[in-house]
Amino acid sequence: MLSSAMIVTTVAVTDLEASGAFLRDRVGLTLLEEGPFAWRFASEGGGQLSVRKGQPNVGQTVAHFEVDDLDAVMRDLQTRGVTFEEYETPKTVNFVAQIGPARGAWFRDLDGNVFGLREGPVPGR
Repeated sequence: MLSSAMIVTTVAVTDLEASGAFLRDRVGLTLLEEGPFAWRFASEGGGQLSVRKGQPNVGQTVAHFEVDDLDAVMRDLQTRGVTFEEYETPKTVNFVAQIGPARGAWFRDLDGNVFGLREGPVPGR
C-alpha cells in the first residue's frame, strides 16, 4: 500500500521561523505551507521536507539531496552562507567524500541537524 505513497522527511527544529528562513533563503527550497507547529517545503526534484518544533537530532544525517553536479550545488550554497563539514569517516577532502561510485558532502542547519548532498547513480533508477 505505501509503495505508491509520497514520503516526506520531517526534521525537528527549535525555531520554525529561523529554520524556515534558512531552508528558503540559504538552501533554496520552496515554502508550501506555514503552520503554527510545522512548515513544509518542496524541492524542484519532487521531494518534500517538513520541519516541526521539537528536539533536533543533532549530529545525525536527517536527509540528503540527490544532485547532478555536487561542486556547483556546493558553490551555490556557500554563496548563500551554508558551510560544509569535514569528516574522518567517510573521509572528506575539501568537504567532499568519495563513497563507492558516489560523492557526498554535508552541512548543518541552525539546530545542528545534518543534511547531505549526494552525486552519483541513484539506486532503482
